[in-house]
Amino acid sequence: MLIYVCVSSHGYGHAARQAAVLIQLHRLRPDWHLVISSGVDRSFLDLVLRNVPVSRRTVRWDVGMLQADALAVDQSATLDALQQLDINLPMLLQKEVDWIRSQDSEVLVVGDMPPAAADLAQQLDAPLVWMGNFGWDEIYAPLGGAFRPWADKATAAYRRGLLLLRCPFSLPMPWSLPEQALQLVAADPEPVPWDLEERLRGDCRQKVLVGFGGLGYSLDPDLFNEWPQNLFLMAAPMDSRQQEQLAEMGNVVLLPTGLRPLDLMPFCDRHLGKPGFSSFCEAMASGLGLHVVERQGFAEASVLMDGLRTHAAHRVLTRQALERGDWQLDQALHQPAGVPLSAGGAFQAAEALQSVASNTVKQG
Repeated sequence: MLIYVCVSSHGYGHAARQAAVLIQLHRLRPDWHLVISSGVDRSFLDLVLRNVPVSRRTVRWDVGMLQADALAVDQSATLDALQQLDINLPMLLQKEVDWIRSQDSEVLVVGDMPPAAADLAQQLDAPLVWMGNFGWDEIYAPLGGAFRPWADKATAAYRRGLLLLRCPFSLPMPWSLPEQALQLVAADPEPVPWDLEERLRGDCRQKVLVGFGGLGYSLDPDLFNEWPQNLFLMAAPMDSRQQEQLAEMGNVVLLPTGLRPLDLMPFCDRHLGKPGFSSFCEAMASGLGLHVVERQGFAEASVLMDGLRTHAAHRVLTRQALERGDWQLDQALHQPAGVPLSAGGAFQAAEALQSVASNTVKQG
């Protein structure tokens, strides 16, 4: 059995949650051939998939929304990229169809959430399962104008699925499909190097994990000096000068290569970042308080923030507050209006895919 997962290239969150599912699916069916297909860079896939045997196919299935930075989108560049993708897709599709057929195996297609996955499944005459918390139709439609045809095209593709695995913090996705609701979708933390664990356990300061997704966000290193009572853990920034400045600070720890932010969460008290599906799931599953910077111009952000206020201890920051260092880390967290969400969504999704593949995929 071949499980072929088409993953959005929009950001790292889609790949992170599918990696969590594939890890669980490999435990259930180690004999199956698992494939992840995305434009997300290989180094990130290596990081989140760990040592699980998953084949990689480099395909940019969708555009999503191109980002000016971690908190802003570029609509004009997005429209240009959508038009170019439309030109490239027929060739990409044929290449993948040929490769999948060469594997001489029954196949299940999973989409998270590139609309083109529907065309791939159709050409292969294979069942299609969607998994996500929004579709690109719900992102494009509110923008109106030139985005409207792309929204309509995406809706038509999503309605061709067999099943929707609905993640938490979801937009409506009204595609008239059978659904299964999932709990928080997150992988499990893994041990960190012994010397780092010893250092973190021996430091009594409040520990804050800083993360703004794959693009990152350039914060003035001097802002960390405003919070000497906190120890900040973060990935090294791209700028070498900033790396040097941060490495010299007594309250900043730059993550060693090969460590996921998730692996540091058991040692942390709070998380400072943007609205993001995977970071929310991981932080909530680890019991962290979330300091979240508001994000405009992206429909998913509103449901993420609603979920934050309902299910997690939190504080909400403006972008201006972030940039002047007013991070409110000395303030009590606002308590959620509802109950916390349970972890376990990755295993639920793996079980669902196993069931669909075993009972629906055409044999021979």
